Amino acid sequence: MLETKLISQLQKIVGKEAVLTAKEDLTAYSYDGTTTWAHMPDVVVLPTTAEQVSQILKLANENRIPVTPRGAGTNLSGGSIPIKGGIVLCTAKMNKILDINKTNLTAIVEPGVVLQDFNIALAKQGLFYPPDPQSFLGCTLGGTVAENAGGPYCVKYGVTKQYLLGLEVVLADGYIMKLGGVTVKNRTGYELIMLFTGSEGTLGVITRITLRLLPMPPASKTMMAVFEDMAVSGQAVSDILASGVVPAKIEFVDNFVIRRIEEKTPMGLPIDANALLLLQTDGSSAAVEADAQQILDILKKSGAKEARMAKDADEAAVFWKMRSAGFAAVFGAAHTVMAEDVAVPRDRLAEFIRRLGEISKKTGFFIQFLGHAGDGNLHPAIFTDMRNKEEFARAQETMGEIFRAAMELGGVLSGEHGIGLEKQRFLKDAMDPVALDIMKKIKAILDPNNILNPGKIWEQEGA
Repeated sequence: MLETKLISQLQKIVGKEAVLTAKEDLTAYSYDGTTTWAHMPDVVVLPTTAEQVSQILKLANENRIPVTPRGAGTNLSGGSIPIKGGIVLCTAKMNKILDINKTNLTAIVEPGVVLQDFNIALAKQGLFYPPDPQSFLGCTLGGTVAENAGGPYCVKYGVTKQYLLGLEVVLADGYIMKLGGVTVKNRTGYELIMLFTGSEGTLGVITRITLRLLPMPPASKTMMAVFEDMAVSGQAVSDILASGVVPAKIEFVDNFVIRRIEEKTPMGLPIDANALLLLQTDGSSAAVEADAQQILDILKKSGAKEARMAKDADEAAVFWKMRSAGFAAVFGAAHTVMAEDVAVPRDRLAEFIRRLGEISKKTGFFIQFLGHAGDGNLHPAIFTDMRNKEEFARAQETMGEIFRAAMELGGVLSGEHGIGLEKQRFLKDAMDPVALDIMKKIKAILDPNNILNPGKIWEQEGA
């Protein structure tokens, strides 16, 4: 519990209504998008300016109070869980779009802007911001930077870091630091913007973001392919990319998700399909038509039972709605859902899918998965019940086998969700020990009192 004096000081900084201490409020900030982590903070603070964030961090730093930065809490790695208690610093009220410059193809936003609201504002001006995590309806832009979020469009357009031009970040001691600017080219010293991108709130609190934009593609086509073998669908992805065509999206959906969605919201999906690939091309009308036809030809040659174009925009919307509903279908399937995030080289995707089948057979756990097949990023899930300690322990070990299989194939521990709490125990096996030590030293320089999101990313000594 924080002292009453400290609560009063926080109230002076942001106002009484922006300091939450009721149990019901604290509970709402005790968990994130995972189903396996929860911890109550002592207080939740909702600032509206960088200056307020600065004062909060100065107070926390002087009193050695843990601070957990938080956006909408949609993250899937335990990263915004206040595992050490203290202050949850939520930037959701810092939600202004400060500038959209169509000539310069840039935007300046506060961290609490919801991605979907940003997309709607851009579409009115014929502009496009590609990073599109599946939580786009609720996630905030500050969180997407802190996690270096990805999404379906990454196969063609890249992840969040490719669109960052500038950041305003408040350091642990309260200093407000400005990095980058609004120019596309900026070769001035070390790329410190990248240091904070994907740092999961452990190095500073992001209070302003300058983003690079693109013109909206004038045309697009959506395709669906049905496969009887999941590994064959993975090989089809490799075949498409090897042909020289780069679709905007290539998404994978397995039979479990297809059936769950049809049960809840019938869409006419092929419930007997073991796997679906959803693909989209975009660009000029002529290029889109040519690319789409080439992709359909490759899909058929690669073993698709059926491959066709969406007949119109409405059917295309149904296909993508099904994909975006995938996580909801998965997370409602069991008391505890261990939904993870790994990435493998795209030419090893089919092999990784086969390895998942082997692990499932060996352990007895059904492994459900969907994901961004076009960039080798899959989200395997295991259904369990953490109240059953023996079963949960076996599920955790099974997930460990999945991580190890991905890394053996040249893959990585996380494609887009981050490390947070979920993957700490594997980090030392996934990184060069010198690199891990450098990360810890950077943390110590920027946050010597370890107040910013303590207990995350790497295992704590003596914990």
